[in-house]
Amino acid sequence: MKKRSINTAGLTFGAGAYLIWGSFPLLIQLSKFASPFETVVWRVVFGFLFAALLVTITKTWGQILALAKTPKKLVWVAVAAIFIFINWQVYVVAVVTGNVIETSLGYFINPLVTVMFAVVLLKEKLRRMQWVALGVGLIAVLVLTVDYGRPPWIAIILALSFGTYSLAKNRVGRNIGALQSFTIESATVLPIAIIQLIVVASFGPVMLLSGPMEAAVLIGFGIMTAVPLILFGAAASRIPLSMIGFIQYLTPVLQFSAGYFILGEEMPPVRWIGFGLVWVSLVILTSDAFRRKPISPIVEAL
Repeated sequence: MKKRSINTAGLTFGAGAYLIWGSFPLLIQLSKFASPFETVVWRVVFGFLFAALLVTITKTWGQILALAKTPKKLVWVAVAAIFIFINWQVYVVAVVTGNVIETSLGYFINPLVTVMFAVVLLKEKLRRMQWVALGVGLIAVLVLTVDYGRPPWIAIILALSFGTYSLAKNRVGRNIGALQSFTIESATVLPIAIIQLIVVASFGPVMLLSGPMEAAVLIGFGIMTAVPLILFGAAASRIPLSMIGFIQYLTPVLQFSAGYFILGEEMPPVRWIGFGLVWVSLVILTSDAFRRKPISPIVEAL
């Protein structure tokens, strides 16, 4: 009975994390009064302050100080921070400009990018079905390129940036918690965020200062950045990574649903075909991962 309750708690935490991530397109709609560049600034600033407060409460600054004494890991933390910052910026701009469905595509193809990194960067050998999944995924991208009249750059940048972030996090290791890692990453890009705020302020008013409601939305959005990462960390310690890899599809499914059913974005027939091919490739990849042992730690979460 005890084991079952722990698994239930892990699934609840994991589902909570991915449900929050999946709801971000709708949450971002609340902050459209501000520039997407200002929104990301406050996401960094208040996400960092909230995480630092939790680190203080949990008295885990020792983990952060221990990591600070390992320069090689700090380099990988910096890489992770920069690429997740790029990911956030592209994501928020895409949502504000009405490209929610394309953002969902980025997170649908992210597992395929992870496998590609395993081959190109880690020199791993793929099994036959993994090659098939990559091939179908490539055809899907070509179909979507025809539909959009351009490569789906938003999806590609989101997938590559998050894939690089995942790779960097793998290099850092698992001996530091998600909360502590998020705190360091936020602190790393804090100077970039401040410079970005100065640039934003030079072009117009800072919306955080325009009223209590606007401030509450932007501060809340920053805090909401940290919450799913904390839930994810709690889930990862309770359920297998294979299960986490399965429930991760909640996020792009919710993003796609928000874009199509709520925000009314278009889905021409050719685009449905492209997305359908992506989903077929993910079924192939996921079923193969469940039947066999993963080839690499960074592919373990698929």
